[in-house]
Amino acid sequence: MSQPSWVPPGVDVDVPSAARLYDYYLGGNYNFAADRQLARRIYEVFPQMPHLARVNRAFLRRSVRYLAAHGIRQFVDLGCGLPTAGPVHEVARDVEPDSRVVYVDNEPVAVAHSQLLLRDTEHTAVLQADLTDPAAVLDSPVTRELLDLDQPVAVLVVAVLHFVGDRDDPAGILQAYRRRMPSGGYLVFSHVSGDTLPDVEQAAELYRNSQNPAYLRTRGEIAGMLSGFELVDPGLVFVPEWHPDLPEDAEDAASCSFYGAVGQPLPL
Repeated sequence: MSQPSWVPPGVDVDVPSAARLYDYYLGGNYNFAADRQLARRIYEVFPQMPHLARVNRAFLRRSVRYLAAHGIRQFVDLGCGLPTAGPVHEVARDVEPDSRVVYVDNEPVAVAHSQLLLRDTEHTAVLQADLTDPAAVLDSPVTRELLDLDQPVAVLVVAVLHFVGDRDDPAGILQAYRRRMPSGGYLVFSHVSGDTLPDVEQAAELYRNSQNPAYLRTRGEIAGMLSGFELVDPGLVFVPEWHPDLPEDAEDAASCSFYGAVGQPLPL
């Protein structure tokens, strides 16, 4: 079967990608047979994976609403995947209609389809870039045309830095963004851990068969990445515990295995 016309030439859709796997977990339709096949293998060893995806996406939505209510009008969504299932621009504009969002991903299929989805959506842009290169993201003409980086901006690093290995210095990458964030900006961050769900290690092992190998980290390692940020209460917690819509939403929070936090950069 031929691949859709919007898929960029030369892209091998027979190799699963994290962006398309995440879309599948959330019940989306922008994934391919190879993604679905790997997802089913992951479900066999870790059936909680769709739950993890849903609670993490819910954390993203809550944090964006929180920041929009606190005056943030500009967002950079790193490793955005596909802007479906409650995308940042829709959530932010429920609070402030003039909110602007730059979606960033290095996966060509995710970028191509995001551009297709957002082609008629004002004040949004899609940038193909690698989040490990902050200058490529923040100094891109795409970003500069849409955002004023002298004004507060929220940098969203949600469910993506666990795809960056230690040799690429994920903590250093966060610090590079911190140094570029203007006063009044925020970081939104989440990262998967194996602290409470040992079976997630088997799922991470299967991700080695995709374009994006996954790296689990402990709460202490994740907390260390957030050095230099003043965290909004309740600090670094399992994502269902971060400003839940209902108290019962935070019950059994450790079953999600994702830690999350929102914080502001401390003065340099």
